Amino acid sequence: MSANTPAPWDALPIREELRGQSAYGAPQLDVPVRLNTNENPYPLPEPIVRRIAERVTEAARTLNRYPDRDAVELRTELAKYLTRTCGHEVTTGQVWAANGSNEVLQQLLQAFGGPGRTAIGFEPSYSMHALIARGTGTGWISGPRHADFRVDVEGARAAIAEHRPDVVFITSPNNPTGTAVEAETVLALYEAAQEAKPSLVVVDEAYGEFSHRPSLLPLIEGRPLLVISRTMSKAFGAAGLRLGYLAADPAVVGAVQLVRLPYHLSAVTQATALAALEHTDTLLGYVEQLKSERDRLVTELRALGCEVTDSDANFVQFGRFEDAHKTWRALLEQGVLVRDNGVPGWLRVTAGTPAENDAFLDAVRAVLDRPGNAPDPRPDPLSTGNPTKETNR
Repeated sequence: MSANTPAPWDALPIREELRGQSAYGAPQLDVPVRLNTNENPYPLPEPIVRRIAERVTEAARTLNRYPDRDAVELRTELAKYLTRTCGHEVTTGQVWAANGSNEVLQQLLQAFGGPGRTAIGFEPSYSMHALIARGTGTGWISGPRHADFRVDVEGARAAIAEHRPDVVFITSPNNPTGTAVEAETVLALYEAAQEAKPSLVVVDEAYGEFSHRPSLLPLIEGRPLLVISRTMSKAFGAAGLRLGYLAADPAVVGAVQLVRLPYHLSAVTQATALAALEHTDTLLGYVEQLKSERDRLVTELRALGCEVTDSDANFVQFGRFEDAHKTWRALLEQGVLVRDNGVPGWLRVTAGTPAENDAFLDAVRAVLDRPGNAPDPRPDPLSTGNPTKETNR
């Protein structure tokens, strides 16, 4: 092998838990309607774009200096946003921010997981929980869900008692199913986690603003090992910004500061996020439009004979199909890209603009008219199968 020839994966001395794994990635195909990555379809309005430009221009004048290492101004504004929208007062010291909620989760696992420690999640759910666990050397345990995708509380309690994990992940609303988690479920699992270890419990609310239900944020009161994780990628229409954050006891914030890289949030990122936070009312107005469109998709897909999981997110899981990938490809032939998450019998569609949703529904009608593509009404014993493959937060 020449010095310039890339070594095959199996020849690299990588960690054993990474050997044979595939890098994560959602297919991005050049089609008229892309509804596969749960992005907010509305570009930022011009007044917000102009304000971002002003903020970034100000930051650019001091790029020769390192940014605020602790992002105090940004965390203060995020705390104000959470206090106003979630009905529970949060202080700057209870908030931490990083490059997307994926980095937030990574920092939590670096601080509370790691070699010799384990994390548990309830699948199918957000696959990055397991992937980040693997990347940090944390063991992964797959916990149970019911056939309707609700968390199996008694089974989950038993799994926590048996495995005594160091970190417990609860995703609400859940990706890819869209289902929200009851506050009582979170409290039951938090209690089980404290009896077993005690353990850190992370509630992933990446899609929280789209839910019919209030945020679970108030549950952190008096629970020092409960964390709420969020992102600006979805509700704020800022997937390209890469800004995630958490709310928790100040001691948890102090713990993640032990593992964060120095100056991890650039001055440009902080300036852009601050500009967006100045316009939360405008951006949450788009969220209301998307919630309405999401509910329309649920209604119309059911009218077409599809089985649809109740959704509290900006996407809808629909099925069940005898061959979900065949249906996915048939929709693609109609110019519409949705997501095949690997959950047997199901597909997932992001709520888009009214025009995009109309195109999707027209494509579904066309596909369902073909022989062999009608939804399969039979119960699928594997409906709680493989974890989703979605990472863009």
